[in-house]
Formats: sequence, C-alpha cells, structure tokens
Amino acid sequence: MSPRIEPLTRSHAQEALAIYQAGIDEGNATFETEAPTWVAFDAARLPDHRFAALDEDGKVMGWVAATRVSDRCAYAGVVEHSVYVHPAARGRGVGRGLLDALISSTEAAGIWTIQSGIFPENRASLALHERAGFRIIGTRERIGHHRGAWRDVVLLERRSPAVG
Repeated sequence: MSPRIEPLTRSHAQEALAIYQAGIDEGNATFETEAPTWVAFDAARLPDHRFAALDEDGKVMGWVAATRVSDRCAYAGVVEHSVYVHPAARGRGVGRGLLDALISSTEAAGIWTIQSGIFPENRASLALHERAGFRIIGTRERIGHHRGAWRDVVLLERRSPAVG
C-alpha cells in the first residue's frame, strides 16, 4: 500500500521530529545534532512545501520540507529540501512519494530548482534523489565538521522542466 501524503502540520510534530532525531542519531543525514522544537522547525520551513507520509493507521512514516536558499530576488525560484523516512518504513516508496509531492507543489508555485546536500555515505538517499530526477552538481569537500571529522557533502539539484 502506498503512503498517504498530506501537508505536514503541528498535528504531525511529535512523530516527524522523532524521525528527524532518528536520522540525526544514525550519523549520515545532517550536521545537526538535535532535532529542533516544532516552533523552530515550523518557522524555518515553507508551509506550502512540506508534507508527511502516513501509513494506513495515520502514523507518520516520513516527511519532506523546503526552505528558501536566499532572500535575493534572483533566487526566488530556488529552494533547498530535506527528506527523512522512519527506519522501519524505508524501501517502501515513502521517500519517492514525498519527493513527488514536493516536486508537484514547487512546480505549481513557480519554483524552478530544488536542491539538497547529502553526505556521500548516504547512498540510499543519493539513489532516491537520482531516481526522482535530481543530478549531482558536485562535492563540497570538507564543508563541515561532524562527530570529530570533516565531512563532504554532495550537492544535488532538480531543475523543473515545467518552470522557467
């Protein structure tokens, strides 16, 4: 059964932030060390471009959310996103469903580029993004210090064929 995709709201906060923390704890998802509060999460992400994937019981299986990359008008059509899937829900189409929802919402809003930075060790996420039409732009070498080591980040983007 495919997950039900709906807007990510405060009602999903506890489960979504727990999934975020699980990704943080695994060590290959983000430089962050602790999931934010819902207030901080909500304030930092675009409300029209965040979604939750729910199972048949209404439990959150994963989420995707986007932020603006810049306030400069030249970048008005560029967002950066994060996608997180509960460890028990991986390999079931959750991530792809979330990315498809994000792509649809951003294209409808006139956004022409979605980008993301992914640790090269996160091969599953890289493969998911490439299947969803993202391409690797390059590697930002030793871009940040994480858990006692310098880490690289692979920069990916998806240019909309429907916008611009």
